[in-house]
Order: sequence, then structure tokens, then C-alpha cells
Amino acid sequence: MQSKPLHIIMPVKDSLATVREAVASLYASESRDWQFTVYDDFSSPETATALDEMAAEYGFTVVHWAEHTTHPSPNYLLTLQDAQRKVLEAGADLMIVESDVLVRPDTISRLRNYSDGPGMIAAVTHDEQGQVNFPYLYAKRWKAEPVITTKRFSFCCTLLTLAFLQAFPFSELNPEKNWFDVTISHKSVELGFRNILLMDAPVLHKPHSSRPWKQLKYTHPIKYYLLKLLHRRDKI
Repeated sequence: MQSKPLHIIMPVKDSLATVREAVASLYASESRDWQFTVYDDFSSPETATALDEMAAEYGFTVVHWAEHTTHPSPNYLLTLQDAQRKVLEAGADLMIVESDVLVRPDTISRLRNYSDGPGMIAAVTHDEQGQVNFPYLYAKRWKAEPVITTKRFSFCCTLLTLAFLQAFPFSELNPEKNWFDVTISHKSVELGFRNILLMDAPVLHKPHSSRPWKQLKYTHPIKYYLLKLLHRRDKI
């Protein structure tokens, strides 16, 4: 079912090469009946300019947070709250696609087919070899089919339905945190919604392209957690 409007957002923090790929993949989708907004979270001047150029080319909207707030990056909470306000006004579902994710031509329609009833619908992520990768490693042995799960979702490529957004105001999220995908996916289940992970609709994920220091989690985990502790980074 695709009766409701759809707003798609993409938070961006530099990583211009992957952003270009991610945007191009969206506009190669089978359907274009959606609105798209990029939230630029204090990227470099080069990236900000490139985003404006892409917006003129493709016809999407860019919100440069540097023009609206002095709060330092990451501004994921501000992005989520602004997006929620807009979709509630429009009566729309909200789809989040990260800037290090490349969707397939049918990804959007596949997620929208499940948008009546559940709270959240996510596309499983794959690496370039076609294997399930972060953040869905817990599902790597699951069958290639839609799975109802209470496990955490990421916002790599996830649709949040209007019904869920109406039930949970993002003003209740903890402003001391940086990231909210775990909290929000658990809240969906807590409120009685089903969360569905589409194991048969994978997207390509290039993890942490916008924040390279997070790659240390896999290469030098002790250094990663030390930096996270000392600099109070990456609060989930």
C-alpha cells in the first residue's frame, strides 16, 4: 500500500563522494512520488556548495544547520524533530536514508508496501560482496524474507510510519544523546507496533563514511572506546 505521501531525509556530514552516490541512487528509483530533504550538519564549505548544486540539479531541498543553529554537530535530534514536524503536517510517512547507503531501484516501493500497520520497516544492509554487514550483523543467518523483530533497527534505510510518528513525539528524546535509532526502534515495539526488517530487500552500506574515526571500532576497538570516553562521542 502506498496511499500516504512520503518524505525522505538524508543527514549529511561531508563524505561528498558517498553523498553523490547515495543521492543518485535515490533518483534512480522506480517511482519519484516523494519529497526529499538533505540536512547538512556543518559540513565543509565545499560539501555545502556541492549540496546546493545537487539540489538545483535534482530538485530537492537542503537545510544547512549552520544557518539555523549554533549547536555543534552532530545535530541528529534537531534533524529528526524538524522532519517529524513536517511529516505530521503533511500526513506523510518518513523514510531516512543515510549518506553512506545506496538504495536499489525498488527499495522505496518495497518499504512502502509494508507501511500500513507497522511502526518501522527497514532494509537490511549488505557490503559490496553481498553479505549482511553492520548494523544488522545479528541477522546474518536469517532467511531472505521479511522478518518481524524486536531487535534494534538502524536508520541506514528505514521507514517510520505516520501512525508511529503520531504516537511518539521526538521532543521526548534525550538531548544528551547523539544518536536515536536504538531508542526509537525500541519505543516502536514498546508502543505495540511491529518492526519489520526486509531481509529480501538489501541496500549497499559503506559504514561510517562521514565519520571515519568510527572505523576504529573494527580496526582498533580499544582506541575507539578510549576516544569515545575521553571526547564523549557517539552517545547512543
